[in-house]
Amino acid sequence: MKYTPILASLLIAAPCLQTYAEQPLSENIQPEKSIQLETVKVSADFRQLDLQQLPSAITVVGAEAIKNRNADHLESILSLAPNVNFSSGSSRGRYFQIRGIGERSQFVDPVNPSVGLFIDGIDMTGLGGAATLFDIEQVEVLRGPQGTAFGANALAGAINIKSNQPNKETEAYIETKSGNYNTQGLGGAISGSITDNAQLRVAINALKSDGYINNIHLDKKDTNSFDETVARAQLAWQINDNNDLNISIFKADIDNGFDGFSLNNTRTTYSDEPGRDTQKSLSAAAKWINLNSKMFIVETTLSKTNTDTIYSYDEDWSFDGIHPDGYIGEDEYLRDYQRDSLDIRLISNTSSQIFNGTTNWVAGINSWKRKEGLERNNLDTSNDLTSQSNSDSISVYTELTTHISSITSVTYGLRIEEWSIDYNNSNSIKDDLSETLWGGKITVDSLVSSNSTGYLTLAKGYKAGGVNSDPDISEDNRTFGTEINYTLELGLKSSLLNDSLLTRIATFYTQRKDQQVKSSYSFQNPDNTFEFQDYYSNAAEGKNYGIEFESNWKIQNSITWNLAVGYLKTKFTDYTFETDNGIIDKTGRKQAHAPEWSAATSIYLMLTNNLSLTFETEGKDAYYFSDSHDEKSKSYAIFNAKIEYAKDQFSISLNGRNLADKDYATRGFGFGNNPENGYSDTQHIQLGDPRLVTINTRYNF
Repeated sequence: MKYTPILASLLIAAPCLQTYAEQPLSENIQPEKSIQLETVKVSADFRQLDLQQLPSAITVVGAEAIKNRNADHLESILSLAPNVNFSSGSSRGRYFQIRGIGERSQFVDPVNPSVGLFIDGIDMTGLGGAATLFDIEQVEVLRGPQGTAFGANALAGAINIKSNQPNKETEAYIETKSGNYNTQGLGGAISGSITDNAQLRVAINALKSDGYINNIHLDKKDTNSFDETVARAQLAWQINDNNDLNISIFKADIDNGFDGFSLNNTRTTYSDEPGRDTQKSLSAAAKWINLNSKMFIVETTLSKTNTDTIYSYDEDWSFDGIHPDGYIGEDEYLRDYQRDSLDIRLISNTSSQIFNGTTNWVAGINSWKRKEGLERNNLDTSNDLTSQSNSDSISVYTELTTHISSITSVTYGLRIEEWSIDYNNSNSIKDDLSETLWGGKITVDSLVSSNSTGYLTLAKGYKAGGVNSDPDISEDNRTFGTEINYTLELGLKSSLLNDSLLTRIATFYTQRKDQQVKSSYSFQNPDNTFEFQDYYSNAAEGKNYGIEFESNWKIQNSITWNLAVGYLKTKFTDYTFETDNGIIDKTGRKQAHAPEWSAATSIYLMLTNNLSLTFETEGKDAYYFSDSHDEKSKSYAIFNAKIEYAKDQFSISLNGRNLADKDYATRGFGFGNNPENGYSDTQHIQLGDPRLVTINTRYNF
């Protein structure tokens, strides 16, 4: 790995920050005792505690970090969280992996995700195309099983996106963006009081770009374009002294092109039927907080979302006649999603603490329904398909925190979930499953010094089974079972140097039982067309372990240094599957989309009262693209920078991403799809963003 020495030196240097900082500094950069980093609250937690207090591996990416990275979508900031990756294969990276666990694509079959995605209390799991970042307060990445809080869709962890909330004082701003590849953006937000006891915030943003592909055959440069419009509204209503109502409305209109793969792994394509990657979502959530009881707080959250998506692509990545032995193929997936959820929870107050007043508690009930309809249209009409998948869940959960002493506490949580799925399709495949699932955790945390807290957690996560839809799959593989994870995590969180340096370190070991693995292989038909056969099955076992380090150091008022480093080892301890070419044995191999090393670091410099500079670098080790073949990415590092001038209400910045114009992969396959080499098995990759340069302006009213 080319940049291993760089990452290793960062990992070694970061814990030594305290030692370095305690040495005498010149008068010009001597930190003042008043310098402190801002307190960061984690909204995904039951009680919204400070990040440094929560005994869990969590990364919070705030509004300033999003702005410094010039990030439009979640995919652009995930590297700021250790051991977090994403998979593309679409216009945006919308499939996420935490600590090597997570899905990488969806085609015919319904998918039970391993990583939950929530936007303002609305479950958008599996719908990551709408994870845009305009007017966002913070993004929280929770690593490790989150079964107590989120249930079956948080086996590996969860990502929670929180918008800026309304405030009483009137404020507004407008932002513009202009850059290469004909990138244009315009957005704005307004917030303030609409009555004495109600506040409203509305934000709207539109982003357009030609994308980064040159289609030679069609003589177009916008076949992989971006056209994204997102609107958010937040209402905070203080009904009376004991009742608050918060309402969130979210509308996403994503109409992107998809022409991301070429025959030669470049940004030059030959497709005659470029695809689309669209998502139309309308979602709403209402949260009622009731304080009438003297014993506990009642929080009731109701959410609903409707989404329609189109995902299509040119299967042959070329045009009819490119080669005498060529073939043509097009594939289209139209999906509609309906999701409804209700959560009612009771949260103790000082009057209802139990065990002689030493224990806080949360107890709740959660119910959700999900419907997913599919219409697949393929140029080979024998592959056309319609299907309907209906999932239901009702669960009860509780979490308690007992303070054993003034410095030590134990947190223990449990969720029991009744889950079911009913699936049928036009190939006469019909099946249903129902299961009782459970997961939870127990955590011991203690103040190990005046400025450091350590914790030890044992957690059980779970992900429900499902149904394979392909009629050619044997009945033995028609369904697949629940995956169970057991994770042991040891962590230390410290606040050093008069709270100017915050550090978080976690080491973990995960045992994966009945691991759900997507097996996929291609085969060639007599007419030279290629088809994939996909199905999910349960590998006997796998293991994932590693270490994560994060630090935020405000060296002085004008200098801030942030660092995140992840080290990850993964392994199939027992995994074989059958293909037309015989039994394939992957036992002992690393799992997919799980780079051994990942790192991101940034330094923020306030050069003058009005001028600032941010410099960032991020990188990943090589990793396997899939569990069913052995094609790998290459390790890479990219560099980003931003220089900003701000005065009074106006700011302007010059932003550069991937400044060295480094080619790196965000998705990859290993099969034959090029007629010029006789369709021999070849690595095919989708490239990440090239060098992007934009000028951004903002005016605050």
